[in-house]
Amino acid sequence: MAGEIYDLLVVGGGINGTGIARLAAGHDLKVLLVEQADLASATSSASTKLIHGGLRYLEYYEFRLVREALKEREVLLAAAPHIIWPLRFVLPHERHLRPEWLIRMGLFLYDHLGGRKRLPGSKGIDFARDPVGGPLKESFKHGFVYSDCWVEDSRLVALAARDAAERGAVIATRTSCLSAGRAGEGWRAKLSDGREVEARGLVNATGPWVARFLDRGLGLPHRAALRLVKGSHIVLPRLFEGDQAYILQNDDRRIVFAIPYERKFTLVGTTDLPFEDDPVKVAISADETAYLCQVINRYFRKQMSPGDVVWSYAGVRPLYDDAAANASAVTRDYVLDLDGATGEAPLLSVFGGKITTFRRLAEHAMAKLAPFFPKAGRPWTATAALPGGDMADADFDRFLASLQAKRPWLPAELARRYARAYGTRVERFSPGRASLPTSAGISAAAFTAPRSTTWSTRNGPAAPRTFSGAARSWACIFRRRPRRR
Repeated sequence: MAGEIYDLLVVGGGINGTGIARLAAGHDLKVLLVEQADLASATSSASTKLIHGGLRYLEYYEFRLVREALKEREVLLAAAPHIIWPLRFVLPHERHLRPEWLIRMGLFLYDHLGGRKRLPGSKGIDFARDPVGGPLKESFKHGFVYSDCWVEDSRLVALAARDAAERGAVIATRTSCLSAGRAGEGWRAKLSDGREVEARGLVNATGPWVARFLDRGLGLPHRAALRLVKGSHIVLPRLFEGDQAYILQNDDRRIVFAIPYERKFTLVGTTDLPFEDDPVKVAISADETAYLCQVINRYFRKQMSPGDVVWSYAGVRPLYDDAAANASAVTRDYVLDLDGATGEAPLLSVFGGKITTFRRLAEHAMAKLAPFFPKAGRPWTATAALPGGDMADADFDRFLASLQAKRPWLPAELARRYARAYGTRVERFSPGRASLPTSAGISAAAFTAPRSTTWSTRNGPAAPRTFSGAARSWACIFRRRPRRR
């Protein structure tokens, strides 16, 4: 016998799954999202942590994708200014890799394709006169600067899930969808916690497992092709002073980012390698580590070796296979595959996508599902702040100053961390000196959900910590990662 009945069952707690659940819940649909591990436990927390249009995608004529992503950059910057903020990128010029006229043309398009409003435009710079040239080797004489944004990627997923939950969705972490099949006018699914649920529609947003879930979980063929590409990052001791990031060209025509990270480190990535193993087993290789260090050493005065790596991480990008010969050239656009004959319950599978376009992907997903849910209204997320992001004029600095004025006893660095972590929701705490935790390890009770919110947290035996997956996602900014060699 089936238990609960939902309008939509979303399988996958990454950025696309939580984005779709958020939008659907805002349409007053009854939504259940299940995630086999923790929120953002796979691809969505293994990114380069950028909200960007994708400057290099212009070389592959991905104009629609770049335009959409640049527009979304503006929307997301306004929706979550506590976890998304502007970042200036320095591009040293190497004449033999890309001619100056090509870079200028690309940057002109990048400045104008998406209707830029909040960020400064691009320009050329002389490294002998601009301090951003100081960390670079003397052989680099000039370059360019342009704007994009940084994002706390796993927290973006947690915010989308939190917003979905507050609008009525049920978010069940540590819960797998073991199997599902069409039954009558809907789907009947078996979950790992022993429940059976019914849903009028099913969304397969399982990322690297999208094809496997179709094959093994649903017993269905998949019409869209999936291509798995591994991207790895290393974290080094801080390479340079300043808030700027660097975008570095390599002889293989790939680009590598060097980004300020947690004040004391530099995040370097990423690689692009075909991947055919189990996504659970993904890890950086020695060759990838050496490759990233070589790119750094080519540009910076300060030289690094694999032994300097503080820690590293790797993820698998589930890209739509457009038959590109090179993994770096595979499209980062997304494909939404709707399965179901007339009278059958719908199945929507998500192939590809990127963090920057998750909100638009959700809108397109709901547009495809709209014939099955006529009561769903118009898209609403374009002007809706994510939890904690409802700051006046999306001005984080002004909000931080206000917080420090109200709590002058908080150390400046800790006040900034709380403002970044919770945004305006830090005001929910009482004003007393003991109302906020002041250690690096934050307790699960430090952020409490409204009573109307339902979080299902079922920690399996492999769970590495005692508190819930949702709490871990909220607490991730406070954790110190172990040093790895």
